[in-house]
Amino acid sequence: MSDSPSARPEPVEGRPTTDNCTRLGFQNMTANPDLAIETAGLTRRFGDFVAVDGLTFSVRRGEVFGLLGPNGCGKTTTIRMLCGVLPPTAGSARVLGLDVSAAADEVKRRIGYMSQRAGLYDDLTVREHLDFYGGLYGLRGNHRQALMDEFLEQTGLTARAGTLVAHLPGGLRQRLAFGCASLHQPPLLFLDEPTAGVDPVARRAFWDAIHRRAQAGTTILITTHFLEDAEYCHSLGLMHRGRLVAWNTPTALKTSLDQAGQALLEIECDEPHRALALVGTWLYTADASLFGSLVHVLLRPQVTLDAAVEELRTLLAGTGIHTARIEQVPPSLEDVFVAATADHVRPIG
Repeated sequence: MSDSPSARPEPVEGRPTTDNCTRLGFQNMTANPDLAIETAGLTRRFGDFVAVDGLTFSVRRGEVFGLLGPNGCGKTTTIRMLCGVLPPTAGSARVLGLDVSAAADEVKRRIGYMSQRAGLYDDLTVREHLDFYGGLYGLRGNHRQALMDEFLEQTGLTARAGTLVAHLPGGLRQRLAFGCASLHQPPLLFLDEPTAGVDPVARRAFWDAIHRRAQAGTTILITTHFLEDAEYCHSLGLMHRGRLVAWNTPTALKTSLDQAGQALLEIECDEPHRALALVGTWLYTADASLFGSLVHVLLRPQVTLDAAVEELRTLLAGTGIHTARIEQVPPSLEDVFVAATADHVRPIG
């Protein structure tokens, strides 16, 4: 695990947004050799419940694409459709140039998939897992053994090759699950919540492994509800209630509020919870949330910054709240996600 996570692949330029997908012609779904994944209006219903609602996005070959959203927002259902496991109710999707509805079996043969539950068996050793999954993916003889040895060495698992999975800590279990999904070196990997339940050090090591695959040309789609994971992706889709509410590079998403004419204010005061309740009903507030012991206030579009700061200072002082500072700050991905998923704020990105 020698590669540093700071040496991340550069973001892919020219990322289209959800607003111009139709203009770019994705609705026609003709295979594009530069795209590993492309969807148009992808939808899945379970009875009256809409789990995934009209997703339109694309993932370039060699890209690390993240779907960020809370549990239950439709991320896993989206992956299941893209893997050819679950048929869409409406819309369409191509994976590696294949229509997932018409060629589901071929899609499954050409991808790797790591589920939330990792698919590991407590009574098998590390090496036995790799051997088992390598066989399932059609790897044979010396070639399979060479790939197994390479993976064990790269991930620091060589000394644990004979250890039962039941005795592995969470971070090493996740690392092994990643190896089982990627041992056959597929051109496309789906990773569903791969860093759930692992500590920060293990998460950093896991992203090292992901970046090595990406640098070798593998396309990776990862789902997560961790904002820390989102920063490592080339591009990012924000999901909320089955919909894609924003899609761009992490850097572009963080600048989207400024482009929309919305300033983000940070308040340091002696009563943050009372301040939050007060500014939440303020005329110029688009959204407000706690950020540790601070209060973040997203202003409505085109509000004059200096006048808003003075009015806000007066408002808080009038109720006995002492403010140490009120100033504009650059938005984090958390701020962007809160703004994009607020029902009364228009989607951004």
